Amino acid sequence: MSGATVDIERHKRHILLKEIGGPGVQKLRGAALSMVGAGALGGPCALYLAAAGVGRLEIWDDDVVDRSNLQRQVQFGEGDVGQPKAETLASKLQAAHPDTQVSWHRHRWSESHPLAGDILIDASDNFPTRYALNAAAHASRRALVHGAAAGWSGQVSVFTSGLKPGAPCYRCWVPETPPDAEACDEVGVVGAMTGMVGAAMALETVKLITGAGAPLIGRILLMDGLAGVQRTVKLKADASCSTCGSIHAD
Repeated sequence: MSGATVDIERHKRHILLKEIGGPGVQKLRGAALSMVGAGALGGPCALYLAAAGVGRLEIWDDDVVDRSNLQRQVQFGEGDVGQPKAETLASKLQAAHPDTQVSWHRHRWSESHPLAGDILIDASDNFPTRYALNAAAHASRRALVHGAAAGWSGQVSVFTSGLKPGAPCYRCWVPETPPDAEACDEVGVVGAMTGMVGAAMALETVKLITGAGAPLIGRILLMDGLAGVQRTVKLKADASCSTCGSIHAD
């Protein structure tokens, strides 16, 4: 950050919160995050995290901006069509929030790629990547902030199976790819729902970094946009889980 006066002015609304305060702002400044996905979920999530003053943000995405993305990926505009998502998002974040160090990778993340962040953020749109990120988070003892959206529905959770005894991982919740799973470009989705999920993911990440409140560990927040309701469901660790089951077995 450029100076104490600017810091206080920019972040005073967080400083005023007793759950964050000055120490929490400093924790945000020292945080390093890795986010996979720069689209409908990753965009709003990254915008809020950079605005909160996170120190370092690593972005992975191999896609380019398509006009069909503009209905929900509010970080992009007409002038960005055809441009790589990771680089374009990183450039906009850096311009708006120069105190956040943003790095980007213009290729699909896989298990062979190391992740620099202390917290991992799953803003992907497919099950293979979700499972791979979940396994990486568990093996490296890092928290995984997960979000997903389709149609009028969304979900958000935090998985810490490698960190917290008894905590479930993503595969405890979804053991195998659902038989009716469809590709992202084959289903409709309400743009505002992806924004809600992305913002909730950023909120959970801020809570993890600052120690504020109760993150969604062992719980999943389910959003129903059509009915206008949200509910939280408790998740249990599965002793037969192929990712984390061995640590839960008696």
